Amino acid sequence: MKPDEFRKHAHELVEWMASYMENVENYPVKSPVKPGEIFSEIPDNPPQKAEPFESFMKDLDKIIMPGITHWQSPNFYAYFPANTSPPSVLAEMIISTLGAQCMIWETSPAATELEEKVMNWLKKMIGLPDYFEGVIQDTASTSTLAAIITAREKKSGFSFNEQGAGGCGTIRIYCSEQTHSSVEKAVKISGIGRKNLVKIPVLDDFSMDTHKLREAIEKDKALGYIPACVIATLGTTGTTAVDPLRKTGEICSEYGIHLHVDAAMGGTALILPEFNWMLDGCEYIDSLVFNPHKWMFTNFDCSAYFVKDASSLIRTFEILPEYLKTRTRGKVNDYRDWGVPLGRRFRALKLWSVIRSYGVEGLQEKVREHVRIASELEKMILHESDFELPAPRTMNVVCFRYRPSGYDAEQLNKLNEILNHRLNDTGRIYLTHTSLNGRYTLRMVIAQTNVTMEHVRKAWSLILENARSVSI
Repeated sequence: MKPDEFRKHAHELVEWMASYMENVENYPVKSPVKPGEIFSEIPDNPPQKAEPFESFMKDLDKIIMPGITHWQSPNFYAYFPANTSPPSVLAEMIISTLGAQCMIWETSPAATELEEKVMNWLKKMIGLPDYFEGVIQDTASTSTLAAIITAREKKSGFSFNEQGAGGCGTIRIYCSEQTHSSVEKAVKISGIGRKNLVKIPVLDDFSMDTHKLREAIEKDKALGYIPACVIATLGTTGTTAVDPLRKTGEICSEYGIHLHVDAAMGGTALILPEFNWMLDGCEYIDSLVFNPHKWMFTNFDCSAYFVKDASSLIRTFEILPEYLKTRTRGKVNDYRDWGVPLGRRFRALKLWSVIRSYGVEGLQEKVREHVRIASELEKMILHESDFELPAPRTMNVVCFRYRPSGYDAEQLNKLNEILNHRLNDTGRIYLTHTSLNGRYTLRMVIAQTNVTMEHVRKAWSLILENARSVSI
């Protein structure tokens, strides 16, 4: 593609992008295609000769778009947000154009130094102490893996990396029953093993029971196990429950255990002074992750990982082949030593663009409005006698279920599952569920960049209409 052709198609593509942003809420939120439908539309063999870009765009609209679930729709209330925004998209275009591989300072000095500065901004925005240092990872799953491996190395005297598991003893990791599945995946990948992940029961508000945590640690120590890491969550996936950080931190400090905090979505709420309470006990934190690509309007992928002791993280992951030796080593941050991958994208640029475009006050205004809307939805649900809230609302996620009279527990679960599918099949909204004490529970996540109270009112009307007509 020649420069003039690129310029022409780029202008056309920007028009396509702007049109999509303007009209995204008119698409079915959840893709209605059936398994294999998109696959069958794509030729079995690649083209032998070059095809015009117009052909690509035609098939994008014809084949691909029907199979897209529209995460940027203000009617998307499922899973968790994966938000974008115009400033982020524009910066992502620059990132793609530069095509920089930002593994070490020398491969792109600006990328390294901007990342360090932007992470310092974020640290101040969410209220972490100055001694924390940050690095951008791809996802919270990777950040949690890095935390668990670092904790493993600290407990083994950094011998696990050198000698393997033999002779290091049995390491144990602790989290609540509500903790994200990435923790379970991380203990598998790290070589610690799933059977050495201890899931702690939760209280009525679905936060971790620290008395049970202490009991589990004491029991494991008596059996000769090595408690290495506790994962506390600020905003669990299912209900956005907040684990008691100070009590958890005091236990970790007493037993010399690494405290990792998973605030993947909930961490964005820390930019609001009214949520500073979640960080009470932050002096005990060894590492913390939150995702600007969830609720801070920075498109995927962009995960902010903070550590109290960067030297332990670097010692865990650094490796220095000849081709990576530079004259600047030791004078600058080489972020390829701060995590699993060697290759790194210039993610800091889009985060910089978003923070500058909205300003801290603009970001606070949007996040605060989402919390307010969730609070209003909570009131609307409480107003209906045949609905219930199985979990308290802490920030922007509302858990609810339909509970008409005359049904037993199993029937109510089935009724709510049917309701969930029926709502999603309308294409007008998209919800997902969780299970709370064996109860099938619907979730509404109020966090999409452009969601308004009017969108939520329409969604609630649709929910009521379908609930009262569903039966088993």
